[in-house]
Amino acid sequence: MKAVKIEKPWEIACVEQNRPEKPGKGQALIRIMTAGVCGSDIGAFRGTNKLVSYPRVIGHELAGIIEAIDEEDNPKGFKVGDKVIVDPYVYCGHCYPCSIGRTNCCVDLHVLGVHIDGGMAEYFCHPSRLLVKMPDDMDWVLAAMAEPLTISLHGVHRGALKAGEHVAIYGAGTIGVLAGMVAQAYGAHATIIDLVQERLDFAKSVGVENIINSGKEDVVARINEITNGVGAQLVMECTGANPCIRQTLDIVSNAGRITFTGWPSKETSLPTDMITKKEVDIRGARTSAGEFEEAIELINSGKVDIRRILTKVVSMDEAPETIRDIEKNPGNYLKVVVNVGLDK
Repeated sequence: MKAVKIEKPWEIACVEQNRPEKPGKGQALIRIMTAGVCGSDIGAFRGTNKLVSYPRVIGHELAGIIEAIDEEDNPKGFKVGDKVIVDPYVYCGHCYPCSIGRTNCCVDLHVLGVHIDGGMAEYFCHPSRLLVKMPDDMDWVLAAMAEPLTISLHGVHRGALKAGEHVAIYGAGTIGVLAGMVAQAYGAHATIIDLVQERLDFAKSVGVENIINSGKEDVVARINEITNGVGAQLVMECTGANPCIRQTLDIVSNAGRITFTGWPSKETSLPTDMITKKEVDIRGARTSAGEFEEAIELINSGKVDIRRILTKVVSMDEAPETIRDIEKNPGNYLKVVVNVGLDK
């Protein structure tokens, strides 16, 4: 079968490798139909994601059809032929975070395409407990985009966003724009902050209420203007850029919340006196846990028009060169989906 594999940083190809013959204990064998390309795949290609080991088949934004399943360990009752979306975060189920339902914080978390091989391949085995039923009428391309929506949803949930509140979001990339779309669907007021005007204009075109170009405008002054001096009740940091992380404290309201979704490459100094003075809740937001069903509902209902962030669909053979181009020209892309099995 074909698979997209990074042998080592900067070396990616669509390769031939052995197809899995049957699922292991508690697993399903899935014929992959579509796979999304994520920023973490680009980090793996560059070699900048320190969590990735090589060689590695990439891909964790996956949708497909069950070809075979371990019937004796099938807690969700899936059957052959079911359409499914893959939850790519393999947790142990025994540690403290897992015991309280925060499986994304598992002390032995294995992420597809990072710690273990992913599913940008024609066939793939995965624990059946980590599959989510896909509606029969859902578009395969959109199904592969559910996972990034769960990341945005998790940040919104961690920040306990309510209708009528203001949320300021750093970053007009995929996660930031989706967070803005979710916020608007929730009845909140979203403001996206970025340096790239084209991305900000795009965010505005998909319904985000306010945009701020941090290279041209005073972010703190604009947030005060937008919120009538209150500040943003929730600030979501989706870039990992140290200046943005630091500035979250300047624009959050008193008694507000901050969620950190972006992964910074180095530490950020924060004025803890401001945290105390404003009594700010600062919360990490890593991957997702239990958000797939809501993501699917938001997509299928049209409450979040996720197709708007689709840049293009490419074939398996085109995927390596596309990933090279995304690395060189990230501003030209939001979301790329790989057609793995749609034509078969």
